[in-house]
Amino acid sequence: MKVTTKVFGEITIDDDRIITFPKGIVGFPQLTDFALLHDSDRGTDSIHWLQSIQEPGFAMPVMDPLIVCPDYNPEVDDELLKHLGELDPEELLVLVTVTVPKDLTKMSVNLRGPIVINAGQKTATQVIVEGDDYQVKFPIYDILNENKKKAGE
Repeated sequence: MKVTTKVFGEITIDDDRIITFPKGIVGFPQLTDFALLHDSDRGTDSIHWLQSIQEPGFAMPVMDPLIVCPDYNPEVDDELLKHLGELDPEELLVLVTVTVPKDLTKMSVNLRGPIVINAGQKTATQVIVEGDDYQVKFPIYDILNENKKKAGE
């Protein structure tokens, strides 16, 4: 299917790449179908995009939380994941949303609201982690710069 997006322009998304969020995402319950895209032109290895199929102007930057928080391991009630189908740890992908303000030094990720994807079933959900272990606005600018320096060594 062809989708005209705000971030990528017109792109073709194969049906087998569509990830369904049966309950939508936090703040946008009506958006249930997404594709996970990577912007290779911009050369960012760590940030990907969850592109809405229903609303082409809506795409969320997301990333693997382990890049910026190596000990990230939130406890999520199994009940919140049961609608994803049978979970195989090898097929499980956890992402967090990235906030990129005009002042890039204030870039952050939401560690409290991870997105859990069952890649085998192409289903996903966003959950809210209870407790105070993880921040909604975890600053990542300095961490990403440090990671870049280490990769260049």
